[in-house]
Amino acid sequence: MPKYKIMRALICKEPGIFEYQDLSEPKLEPGYSILSVKRVGVCGTDIHAFAGNQPFFEYPRILGHELAASILETTDPDFEVGELVTLIPYFNCGDCVACNQGKGNCCVRIKVYGVHIDGGMRQRIAVPNEYLIKAPGLDLDALALVEPLSIGQHAVVRSGLKPGEFALVVGAGPIGLGLMEMARLAGATVIAMDVNASRLRVCEKQFGIKHLINPANEDAFERLKEMTNAAMPSVVFDASGSLKAINQAFQFLAHTGRYVLVGLQKEYISFSHPEFHKREATLMSSRNASKQDFAQVISYLQSGQVNPAHYITHRYDFEAIAENFKQISLPENACIKAIIELD
Repeated sequence: MPKYKIMRALICKEPGIFEYQDLSEPKLEPGYSILSVKRVGVCGTDIHAFAGNQPFFEYPRILGHELAASILETTDPDFEVGELVTLIPYFNCGDCVACNQGKGNCCVRIKVYGVHIDGGMRQRIAVPNEYLIKAPGLDLDALALVEPLSIGQHAVVRSGLKPGEFALVVGAGPIGLGLMEMARLAGATVIAMDVNASRLRVCEKQFGIKHLINPANEDAFERLKEMTNAAMPSVVFDASGSLKAINQAFQFLAHTGRYVLVGLQKEYISFSHPEFHKREATLMSSRNASKQDFAQVISYLQSGQVNPAHYITHRYDFEAIAENFKQISLPENACIKAIIELD
C-alpha cells in the first residue's frame, strides 16, 4: 500500500476565509483506523461556520463531518482495507451524566468532528474505530447522507411520533427534508412550511409532500386548522434555525403537542406562557443522533425507501470548493445538498 508524507487539507482560517494547506499524514495508532476521504457533504453547520455565526465554534478549523471514506489501514479486525464506511462524528467522553444514560450524542464534553475538533475536509483522517459505521451495499453518495438523515431520524424518535399524527416541519432545507422523510416513514401525515416557494415545490415534486404552507403568502394558522380538521399538529419540528420562525411556531401546536427544536440559532426564544401552559405542551431539543438512528437510516437507504438522488443537487471538486463555497448558500442556486468529491 502506498505511503504518503503530505496530504492536502482545506482550513477555514476565519469567517469568510478558506486556505488550502499541506499537512502531515495521520499515523496509525492502537484503536484507530486511517481513512481515505472520498465524499464530504456540506452541512448548514459548515455554512454557518464559514459565515461566522455558528455557536460553539473556534478558528482555525478544518470543517466537514458528513463523510464517506474507504479504509486504508485499520487496527480493528471487524473492518477490512478498502471497505467503504461512514462515521458517527460525535466523539463523546463516555462517563458524563449523558453518556451514562447512553446519550453520547449530547455528551457534556462532546467533540463534534469538524466543529469542536478538525474534521474531514482533507484527504486522509485518523478515526477511533468505535465511531466507524459499516453500511453494506451503499455507495459513497449514500454514505455521505447517513449522518444528516440521522439528525431527522433522531428528532422523530425524540418526539415520540406515532402513526397517523400530524407532523409540521418548519424549514425545507436538507435537514428539514430528511426530517419529513423520516416522519413519513414513521407513519405521520407530514405538513411542510417554508417561505421559499421553490423549496416547497421540491417537497411536493421530489418528496411527495402534499400538505404545503407558505406563511409569506397565506395565514399559516388558518391553513393548519383546515389541514388538521382544527386539531392542529400534534408535533411541530423546527428545522429552520430562524428565530422568527421558531417563536411563531408555538401557536401551531395542538393541545398536548410536542415542539422539537432541531435547527440551531444563537438568540433567546420567547413565547406566551399561558398559551403554552394551557396546551400542557412539551418543548424539547434534538441534538445530533445515536447509533440506533444511524442504523435505521442505513436500513432505509439499503431498502430503497430513501433515495440519495433526491437530496444531492450540487457537486464540487475538492480543489475547487474554496472558491465556490459561497455559492452554496445563494438562494438562486437552489442547492439542497452539496457534495465535495475527493480522489
